[in-house]
Amino acid sequence: VQLQASGGGLVQPGGSLRLSCAASGNIVSVNDMAWYRQAPGKQRELVATITSVGSTNYADSVKGRFTISRDNAKNTVYLQLSSLKPEDTAVYYCNADIGATDGDVYDCWGQGTLVTVSS
Repeated sequence: VQLQASGGGLVQPGGSLRLSCAASGNIVSVNDMAWYRQAPGKQRELVATITSVGSTNYADSVKGRFTISRDNAKNTVYLQLSSLKPEDTAVYYCNADIGATDGDVYDCWGQGTLVTVSS
C-alpha cells in the first residue's frame, strides 16, 4: 500500500491551492487520514486530521483557512489551502492508517509536496 501526493506549487500570499493524496495497493480500509507539514529548519507539524466518518481537527495556525476532506470511494484525502501566508511555506505530507489484504494496518506516508507562498 502507498500514498501519492500532488498539488503543490508556487502561490502568492492570499492565494489558494488544493492538495490531493491518493492511497493505492491491496487496500481493505483507509482509516484516519492527515496532513502534516515541515518548514525549512523546523520540525514536522500536524496540520489537519479527518476520520473515516469525516470528523476533522485542525492546528490553530490553519483554522478557518484550510479545509481537509476525503473521498472514501477514491481512497483520497484533500487539503484546500486558502488565504495563504508566507509562513505556510513547507513540504506537505499526507498520512493514513491503511488496512491491507494481508491483515496488517500500515502507517503510510506520502512523498511530500512543496508549497511555496511568495510574491
